Amino acid sequence: MLYTHFLKPLLFKFDPEVVHDFFVSCGEFFGTNPVTRGLIGFVYGYHGRDISKTIDGITYRTPFLLSAGFDYNGRLSRILSHIGFGGEEVGSVTARACEGNAKPRLTRLLESKSILVNKGLRNEGVDAIIARLKRRGVHSTKKRSFVVGVSIARTNDAQSVPIQAGIEDYVYSFKRLNEEGVGDYYTINISCPNAFGGESFSEPQLLERLLSALATIPCSKPVYIKMPINLPWDNFNALLKVIVAHKLKGVVIGNLNKDYSWLDVREEAPVAYKGGLSGKPCTHLSTDLIYKTREVYGKSLTIIGVGGVMSPETAKEKFDAGADLVQLISGMIFEGPGLVKKLAQSYSKKK
Repeated sequence: MLYTHFLKPLLFKFDPEVVHDFFVSCGEFFGTNPVTRGLIGFVYGYHGRDISKTIDGITYRTPFLLSAGFDYNGRLSRILSHIGFGGEEVGSVTARACEGNAKPRLTRLLESKSILVNKGLRNEGVDAIIARLKRRGVHSTKKRSFVVGVSIARTNDAQSVPIQAGIEDYVYSFKRLNEEGVGDYYTINISCPNAFGGESFSEPQLLERLLSALATIPCSKPVYIKMPINLPWDNFNALLKVIVAHKLKGVVIGNLNKDYSWLDVREEAPVAYKGGLSGKPCTHLSTDLIYKTREVYGKSLTIIGVGGVMSPETAKEKFDAGADLVQLISGMIFEGPGLVKKLAQSYSKKK
């Protein structure tokens, strides 16, 4: 109630990227001190029955993760477990540092419960992020119970647009993370809609080339693919067949919605495309693709569901459709940090 009735109306008067940066800085600061971690955990942490899940050899204290796109520089791993998350996905990280697209990079669409996201893979680059995560012990799973995955994308600049250059960009980041042993799992983001060159690797032939190149890098961690959600099923399934052929562990379904007709109030967004939609407009598209993927591939693919998780009910829909784990960002922005605890409490009653 504090967030909904006081903090949210106040925070929503400010630029969303300014608010985002403020919360990341606060979260990073709170995570450095055991006293502040304890206080945050007392208020927002999940303290109920055991709802841990082991997926692909990794145990998550709760099956709820912070999705890639929020902690893109890996600053929050010390605090997120204290608000109920079982893990997070850092990034997306890229081979070179990237400033991102021109501002505004985030726009709230309040009536549609969505964020128009046009960050353009803003991040400090894989080497800087590796160094930060190593300083915080993320290369050693024996010392912590919080799971940290890393999302890898192609650098958002003209240099990486040619297909071979783009492949080499992915390979560099993937190789460096594996060399340093940073990250518990990796997600290959082939579906960022807001970068130079678009979603080149969401075509089966190009995905085949990319995965063949990545397969040359020794890797003992689970690898997933972050999927687009605006493809017809036949096209989506063509990508899944490539993923299965390469024996990857699974998929994250899925990325931002590029179709503004899914907004409750179309007038909230610009006429021309200027970023992907998060939140509510992703709900049904992602859930439907999760269901179809599980129906066709059974347990042969791990599915991490993301898109429009705004309540315990929408999280349950993802699990019922076949998701093994659920990620979220926008739900926490609209409903507050207490949402994760609510999701965990609701899940514990149905387990």
